[in-house]
Amino acid sequence: MQRFLYILFFALLAFQSGAQPHTSVISGTLERIEQFKSKFIAPLNVDIWLPESYNSKTKYSVLYMHDGQMLFDASSTWNHQSWDIDDVATSLMKQGKVTPFIVVGIWSEGSTRHATYFPEKPYESLSKDQLTEISVQLKKTGKSTDNFKPNSDNYLRFIVKELKPIINKKYSVYKDKRHTFIAGSSMGGLISMYAVCEYPQVFGGAACMSTHWPGTFAVEGNPIPEAFVNYMRNHLPNPKNHRFYFDYGDKTLDALYAPLQKKVDAVLKSRGFSTKNVKTVFFPGKDHSEKSWNERLDIPLLFLLPAESNH
Repeated sequence: MQRFLYILFFALLAFQSGAQPHTSVISGTLERIEQFKSKFIAPLNVDIWLPESYNSKTKYSVLYMHDGQMLFDASSTWNHQSWDIDDVATSLMKQGKVTPFIVVGIWSEGSTRHATYFPEKPYESLSKDQLTEISVQLKKTGKSTDNFKPNSDNYLRFIVKELKPIINKKYSVYKDKRHTFIAGSSMGGLISMYAVCEYPQVFGGAACMSTHWPGTFAVEGNPIPEAFVNYMRNHLPNPKNHRFYFDYGDKTLDALYAPLQKKVDAVLKSRGFSTKNVKTVFFPGKDHSEKSWNERLDIPLLFLLPAESNH
């Protein structure tokens, strides 16, 4: 029954990027690049949120976020939940707790989301038999119709080579890794971790909420979590100038994550990360939903984007 609920949840998630109403924000300004054309991936909408204080005389940090259609307005999302990042960020900025930043929300497309966010190099490290089994599992859960093949390397190329230069040119932002971060949940947590490891010169840190370490929807006999751990062991960036935030609950899909996150934490420690540059938080009773991520969103923002006086 529990496995069925997991599958149902993600089947619903696949519909999250269909035709949607206009997205509104309570604070700040939202600008949209409609169907950003890329040579690496299919066109996607990109929302850029600017805080109330935004002006061209100030430099802002940049937070790139996945599943952009789920970030701002619950009335426009498939499940009537959202991160409400504009509200949380505005409150923290007004209190002077975080450095001023803008949010770049990259929309996802339900039918390709899993492949887009699945870290490619760890997947390719699996044996041929393991790859076949993973494809079978993902077909059963509706995440793939053909032989599964991640497209995350191209997705990251899109962000780094096409989107970031546009953001740097159009907006008053810092361009260095010290002021550039990336964040997401579930599969979006995986691709955020992967982005920092693949482009440590671009991203200074990642917020990975309810990170979907199984990759599929079962843990027993699943080689993917170990592939992620091995990848991180060999590709984690310099802990002196990179930060990672991870968290998880214990309800719905999050119930799978505790033992896998502990292995990740051990690898981070072995590679020189400490409480100064990595934070993992467990939230008992919390599930795998935008509601839960909204409730604790201030914690990763404070960790990754503290006000300069708090460094």
